[in-house]
Amino acid sequence: MPVTTAADGLPDWRRRTPRASLAVWAGWLAALALTIACFEFISNRTIWDFVWDAPTQGADLIERMFPPAWTYAGVLWKPMWDTINIATLGTVLAVVVGFPMAFLAAHNTTPSVLFVRPVMLFLIVSSRSINSLIWALILVIVFGPGMLAGILAIGLRSVGFVAKLTYEAIEEIDRSQVEAVTATGASGAQVLAWSIVPQIMPAFAGITVFRWDINIREATVLGLVGAGGIGMQLQASINTLAWPQVTMIFVLILGTVAVSEWLSARVRHAVI
Repeated sequence: MPVTTAADGLPDWRRRTPRASLAVWAGWLAALALTIACFEFISNRTIWDFVWDAPTQGADLIERMFPPAWTYAGVLWKPMWDTINIATLGTVLAVVVGFPMAFLAAHNTTPSVLFVRPVMLFLIVSSRSINSLIWALILVIVFGPGMLAGILAIGLRSVGFVAKLTYEAIEEIDRSQVEAVTATGASGAQVLAWSIVPQIMPAFAGITVFRWDINIREATVLGLVGAGGIGMQLQASINTLAWPQVTMIFVLILGTVAVSEWLSARVRHAVI
């Protein structure tokens, strides 16, 4: 905090120097100018007649969505079960691939910091940077529509998540336990099995369950691009303007996500 002397000889405490205050005001002015420019850019590309009419259209749509088509629930149980299977099998695939990748990416367990670790980090970032819906679009073209594309899309999206959080847990282990096991003359594999893996297993279990919970949500929309599950029924109902059916699908998705959230919370609490 800068200090100057006033005319009466007493210290004059100031939060910033004049130069710092000028820089702050210049920053605020630049932020305001940027905000105005962005609003102008968006405004020129917005059809405001649609915006002013949106409340009326939204109210009309909500009116047509109620009451839900409760009798339609019988058609939805199998697609919802397919969605849960897509999320579960995709998570299993991510765990099987991501767990060894984490050991190859962690700086304290990788066989090569210069070669193997950068490759693993690149693969992890690549997986996490592409949304599951984009993976599904690509995989539907390759494998055709169906659950296989959805499972692979969830797996490819989740492997980076699992590997990243797991290798961070590996890098934060207690080194004294590793040194104690190493001092007994244990081999590298034995050190890994008896000193590193036990330390990260609670975190790994929590990561797996948390990712499965996320995948339940993501799997519900993969059907919109033909990757199986409840999303295909949702797309069909929207295309035919069957809004009460859409509401029923929303209710079922909400119930499934709520149950998965409760289960994942219980498992994480029990493990961690």
